[in-house]
Amino acid sequence: MQFSQSSNPVLSRDDVFDQYYGEMAGTRSQTVSLQGVVNKTAILTLLAVATGAIGYVLAPTIGWVGVLVAMVAALLIGVGIGWKLCGSPQLAVGLAPVYAVIEGFFLGAFTGVVEMGLAHYEVAVAGGLAFQAFLITICVMLAMLGLYTTRIIQPTAKLRATLITLTAAVFLIYLVSMVMMLFGVRMPLISIFTAEAGGTQAWIGVGINLFILGIASFWLIFDFGLIEEKIKSGAPKNLEWFCAFALIVTLAWIYFEAVRLSARLALLFAARD
Repeated sequence: MQFSQSSNPVLSRDDVFDQYYGEMAGTRSQTVSLQGVVNKTAILTLLAVATGAIGYVLAPTIGWVGVLVAMVAALLIGVGIGWKLCGSPQLAVGLAPVYAVIEGFFLGAFTGVVEMGLAHYEVAVAGGLAFQAFLITICVMLAMLGLYTTRIIQPTAKLRATLITLTAAVFLIYLVSMVMMLFGVRMPLISIFTAEAGGTQAWIGVGINLFILGIASFWLIFDFGLIEEKIKSGAPKNLEWFCAFALIVTLAWIYFEAVRLSARLALLFAARD
């Protein structure tokens, strides 16, 4: 299978690369490099962390309703930017930082509001919720990179189709859950704070959370594969921003799930004490 057949919709349009850069690849002195992609990803990460800190501080004034609105806004803007970049990947130089700023603010606000909810139950996460979720995100990325580089897991058409189907299902579930929360109703097994009651249902919720985290993590396999192909093909250097954007999209979802998992486990173990 071609690495360009990514499960990440941002990286799934190989024809776009060919349309814009196919004839020029190899004719430019500067091409995509691994270090370049890492550097761009680091810049976007720093932007997301900076605006995330702002969102975290403003969380008490935003509240759950504000976070839900921010979630929908971040999702729509992210999809819009992703769709635009699928047709014009060279625009990632300007649009990728915009996405990082918006997504970072949402994730920071989300983390802050979840911590406020934990404080209501007098539960704390060791090291802080943001730190623990960030650590999980880094560990997941390194683990998936190791699985990819050792060829233990490789991108295949069957895996790609499965991930796309599961991702669509998760999106619908979260959409329904958000609508229910607007009316003050928590979806069983999905809502974080249903873990406070403990018991079998709470552990099933943890299992579902881990499963969704796994879905997000496997997207990295396809992202790594496409980036490797573009490095080998000598794609123009400005596509490093496009590749970095794709990675940030996936890492943002992993962080989101890591926040949910950390909070859920904290509530569950507190309920056992």
